[in-house]
Amino acid sequence: MKLSAFGQKMTAESGITSLMDDLGNALASGEDMIMMGGGNPGHIPEIQARLQGILEDIANDPEALRRLVGVYDPPQGEKRFIASLVTLLNSEYDWGLTADNIALTNGSQAAFFMLFNMFGGEYGQGQRKHILLPLAPEYIGYADAGIGQDLFRAVRPEISFTDAHEFKYRVDFDKLEVTAETGAICVSRPTNPTGNVVTDSELSRLEALARAHDIPLIVDGAYGTPFPSLLFVDAAPHWNEQIILCLSLSKLGLPAARTGIVIADAPVIKALSGINAIMNLATGSFGAVLAEPLVRSGDILKLSRDVVCPFYKAKMERAVAVFTDAMGEDYQWYAHKPEGAMFLWLWFPGLPITSFELYQRLKHRGVLVVSGHYFFPGLPEDGWRHRQECLRVTYSQDDDRVAEGLRIIAEEVKAVWREYDQDCD
Repeated sequence: MKLSAFGQKMTAESGITSLMDDLGNALASGEDMIMMGGGNPGHIPEIQARLQGILEDIANDPEALRRLVGVYDPPQGEKRFIASLVTLLNSEYDWGLTADNIALTNGSQAAFFMLFNMFGGEYGQGQRKHILLPLAPEYIGYADAGIGQDLFRAVRPEISFTDAHEFKYRVDFDKLEVTAETGAICVSRPTNPTGNVVTDSELSRLEALARAHDIPLIVDGAYGTPFPSLLFVDAAPHWNEQIILCLSLSKLGLPAARTGIVIADAPVIKALSGINAIMNLATGSFGAVLAEPLVRSGDILKLSRDVVCPFYKAKMERAVAVFTDAMGEDYQWYAHKPEGAMFLWLWFPGLPITSFELYQRLKHRGVLVVSGHYFFPGLPEDGWRHRQECLRVTYSQDDDRVAEGLRIIAEEVKAVWREYDQDCD
């Protein structure tokens, strides 16, 4: 089979396809794998009960059922959901939104594919622009989202140590360079994979850079504010016409509904809607119709703040305690300060093997994690050993299984060091 350059690019091995293949194959195999690799949200009883109640109401209402499954939405997305979201966000944050400022997509991944290729890549007449990632590591799903090659430029972060086994990445503004070849700036908040939250001050400086160069600042809020609010530190919701804010219903508890939300200046939304029509004809209605009552009542914010956030914060604290106890004090290791999302980002300085080799050893022992080397799009593959010393670990699933998986990770890391010490002797 002969493929075009696009076909070859999109069918090549990538981090996101490897991750999803691992998850799907593990679930289909029936093997007793501990699933700590993907970002599948946990199952929160109160959220599931609310969604079940809404589904029952829809099933008993022929008009609502028709909206759910029986009509095409416009390319911009389900109109009642958009109208309710405009009302809610203006009421809460006074953002001055209209329906022209919001579009829905079939999941956030689709939104970023469209946005990155709208603002990055070939511009004609020999001009080519990139997407600037001011803080690496960044989300694994960005890396291969460009139609062409080398879409991203990234900057190594500053690293500060915040506790005996804890560190934090910060944007290194001295090294951050926006040029005429920069099409947009993009940052996730909280950051997947590290749980880092770009501070309000850092976000303000990034916005000022974007404004000075007349390019958009894309903020990936899939785990963030105003919902689902997987935030364990203070972070203010922020939007204006310089910012493209991307939200999702997945981490609220609707990953299978594949509903991404883009809030942006009206011309961006018009362009995105046109691409939506070409790629998808229409966006799916399921997530929007199901979540609309929560948006209309404002409960989506209350549930995010009072149910979803505490659920994940408690899981994070248990996971950190288990891993700290399992690793002890005889080995050098750090976890990124867990400020949000649902991941521990583990760093083993001087690890004698690569993170991918450690991932393979853990997979053999029945624990699925993600090798850290996938999370550095836009940085050269060599020259920074740090990218080969990290793992992303999800703590969203059953606490006992997560604890078992973390203990196995600790055992395997210690075994690697023991083997290395023996070889050195």
